[in-house]
Amino acid sequence: MKTAWVSGLVLVTALIAVPALAQTKDTGPEARPIYNRDQWLPKSVPTSDDVLRIPVPADYNAPKGSFVLVGGRLFDGTGKPARPATIVVQGKAITAVLGPDDKNWPADAVVYDVTGKTVMPGLIDLHSHLTFLEGEDGANIYSAANMSGAESVMRGVKRMAVYLESGITSVRDVASHGDSPFVLKRLQASGELPGPRILTAGQLITGTGGHGALHAFQPGYPEVADKNLNSMVRVASGPDQWREAVRIQFAKGADLIKLASEYSQEEITAAVDEAHSLGLPVTVDSETQYIDMAIKAGVDSIEHPLPRSDAAVALMAKRGIASVPTLVAYRVIMRGSGGYFGSTSRRFELNEVVNENMVAKMRRAGVKMGIGLDVVALAGTGFLPGSYIDELESFHRIGFTKAEALVAATKTGAEIMRMGDRLGTIEVGKLADIIVVDGNPDEDFGALRKVKTAFVNGRLMLQDGRIYKPAHEEVPMPVAE
Repeated sequence: MKTAWVSGLVLVTALIAVPALAQTKDTGPEARPIYNRDQWLPKSVPTSDDVLRIPVPADYNAPKGSFVLVGGRLFDGTGKPARPATIVVQGKAITAVLGPDDKNWPADAVVYDVTGKTVMPGLIDLHSHLTFLEGEDGANIYSAANMSGAESVMRGVKRMAVYLESGITSVRDVASHGDSPFVLKRLQASGELPGPRILTAGQLITGTGGHGALHAFQPGYPEVADKNLNSMVRVASGPDQWREAVRIQFAKGADLIKLASEYSQEEITAAVDEAHSLGLPVTVDSETQYIDMAIKAGVDSIEHPLPRSDAAVALMAKRGIASVPTLVAYRVIMRGSGGYFGSTSRRFELNEVVNENMVAKMRRAGVKMGIGLDVVALAGTGFLPGSYIDELESFHRIGFTKAEALVAATKTGAEIMRMGDRLGTIEVGKLADIIVVDGNPDEDFGALRKVKTAFVNGRLMLQDGRIYKPAHEEVPMPVAE
């Protein structure tokens, strides 16, 4: 009898210890799935080259003319081995991938000889903050860095150039100031501003006292919220405010929604449901119990390598919830200051070993993972391209081959952004976001320090390792009658 009682006690204790997610049958997410408009918007209708897929005129934002890359070694991002090939681009799209001896391209095409170099899809950074404040902003008495949209845009312009010089042709901006990321996105897309393609979340949405809420930076916080229109954070309380916060980002042109703990289950479910109804994916910065809530709500990706249960990892894999680990950001924090201090949203053990073990666990479970840096919040873009290379090396340590890590940096990144049909690989029909590297990055990540040429949307934006912008063309004055 005593033995039976002890066995029963052990069983009850074990059940209590099982994470809540594992104790219940997976009935699917609480929020609706992302609304799919394919039945109403066939591929024959031209649409914007972002997540919103708004109908546009044919060849919208496409440059004129064509070009050819000859003599190079093609790493196409699909997982196939690198091979000799010629790439033909007309307007903004890749129209042919030819054998090295095939010269079937337009007679008026501009020909670039890339002999001895690797041609590959542009890299993607899934976790950027283009306008995040720099240390000197707070020390300058003339700076209105957090309140001024003009200052915010200028920080973004400076960083966009460095991203491009580092071979990054797309960034997923997961919180920047006010309207700034939308202004930068439009100017880049039209070709007026050289830099990476921008997909943006607009403002970070969090609760009172939640992660990032301190960046609301305004008199009266936390009692007074959301009075600074240039804030990179929107504070919401209750399901209705969380829905409204999502709608505000959508109204500005957001490509995704970024949420952060702390929140209630009702709040995050409402936000995810609203975003999905509008056709937008949701990513979240969360940890421990808040990851459980995010999974229950039905988010599409989770940022950072923060603690979560084995049951949460299993559900991420099962439901296709992606991870953007940003290991390099935490490495910079740990090595720079010894720890992640002073934050109520980081109340757990954090070190390089724990973080990498968590990401390795997700890798073994089959969770989809892409490359995101988040170091712009710590040192501008000063660490590039080394920070990107460091993240690739982290992926290699946890089990990716070097080629697989580059696929994560290109094809998988595009899929996580919900742009996999247009970006991430060099294939016929894809948009021409292409870089030319002096070396073999699929064998040596260090070659990415030698990006010589970059095209974004078929436009030459980097030449000989320097930002390229076409010379001004004079418009004739009106003739007197």
